Amino acid sequence: MHTVWVQRQEELLRDCIVFPGVFASIVDRLCDFAAPYQHCLETEAAQRNVQLYLAGLLSDLNRKNAEKIAALVDVERLVIQEFIGTAPWDHCPLVRVLVGQVVDQLGEPDGVIAFDPSSFPKRGRHSVGVKRQWCSHRGKVDNCQVGVFMGYVSRHDHALLDFRLSLPEAWVWDEQRREECHVPPEVRYHTRHEQCLEMLDAWGEQVPHGWVTGDDELGRHTQFRQALRERGERYVLGVPCNTIIRDLEAPLPAYHGRGRRPKAPWYSVSAWRHAVAPDRWTQVTVRDGEKGPVEIELVTRRVQTRLERKRTGPHEWLVVTRRPLTAEGALAGKSSPDARDQDAHYGYRYYLTPTGVAKDDLEEPSLMELARVITAGTCIEASFQRGKSEVGMDEYQVRTWEGWHHHMALTLIAVWFLIRETHRGQQVTPALTLPQVRYGLSVLLLETFLTLGVSSICRHVQRQLRRNELARFYHYRTRKCLPPRKLRRDIQ
Repeated sequence: MHTVWVQRQEELLRDCIVFPGVFASIVDRLCDFAAPYQHCLETEAAQRNVQLYLAGLLSDLNRKNAEKIAALVDVERLVIQEFIGTAPWDHCPLVRVLVGQVVDQLGEPDGVIAFDPSSFPKRGRHSVGVKRQWCSHRGKVDNCQVGVFMGYVSRHDHALLDFRLSLPEAWVWDEQRREECHVPPEVRYHTRHEQCLEMLDAWGEQVPHGWVTGDDELGRHTQFRQALRERGERYVLGVPCNTIIRDLEAPLPAYHGRGRRPKAPWYSVSAWRHAVAPDRWTQVTVRDGEKGPVEIELVTRRVQTRLERKRTGPHEWLVVTRRPLTAEGALAGKSSPDARDQDAHYGYRYYLTPTGVAKDDLEEPSLMELARVITAGTCIEASFQRGKSEVGMDEYQVRTWEGWHHHMALTLIAVWFLIRETHRGQQVTPALTLPQVRYGLSVLLLETFLTLGVSSICRHVQRQLRRNELARFYHYRTRKCLPPRKLRRDIQ
């Protein structure tokens, strides 16, 4: 057995070759990739800035904000800041192009549409939509913005398609803050599950899918599950561990011949899980992961749920999953506290999936299919990780409504370019990863934009100098006094 492992390791190492063709002309392909998105914008300056901003997001900058990107691409800082922060171009046509490209390359009939909110920690109260609320990024209540994202998961890959900024209700009535952050007057308060339904209605027919999934923040709303059933959507939605259900497969209590026949009692899903026999759990291997097979244990049950005000709800299938605590710990901080349930060895999650949609009865899905849909939520977390670690999704320095939407649209487009290039490179080297593609592209972009020389160094320092002097002048002006002149001295 040892000899087989050694031979296999030698074969793997011998095949770890990245051919120059993987990165040849990748910068030119970035220009061609940006062309359809440039055509969505009206002005020539905006078309040029789209390509420059994408290059900055894909570069190796330590902070991918407008100022750093402007310095890299040798453009005035205010030009890029205005393009991202306040320019009145619409991001929706760019999203439309993105969705079409993702569907063409990744689409399959039983794909999964996944909805998931993501938080962006912020200081102060001036950034649009900021509020003290649950921050999944830090695993606690904190000052942050929250965006609701729609992702797509297929057997080929996963990508984020669309997004909405979750504007807190307090912002809707604060006219001063709305005006300062350029919030359009037609924007009103919408709950997050209403925003998910809005995106589903906008893209559901164009994006081929067989399932909709989301975490317990969405699944706990019975109206959201009802809206999906009315639309004919099959879902697997997380629910909190205190969700009340009635086991429809349990033996009924004894009938003593008087009154109504007794029904099964109501339990919380966590209490029901404690009564599950050890041999009821079924282990399913979902896919091959980087650290070994991705496995999950499941148990299902036909149950009846409860609506608000203790009204009887529809029949649904309850799906309970368990993973060892070592595997569950990575996702513990991402979920809300009442979504977590564990014992000494396992972490448990609870989901509901419908027994019927739009007056049509459904067959019970297989455990393999349920496991595939449930792990799609993990893929969307990986999409957020791609955006935040590779293209600076959370490194923006904008406060306006337009700025947030502009930056998010361009980061989703940048990640999609990396996905396409990764698939292209994997045709030669299947082990190639997206971060490795981004690294190779960033080095080539440095050669494109960074021409070392005395003049280029002077231009770079001059930008920093003017930036500092404008800030110094502003502080002196607020104190109503003139600053001393420090920019130029007579050369003796």
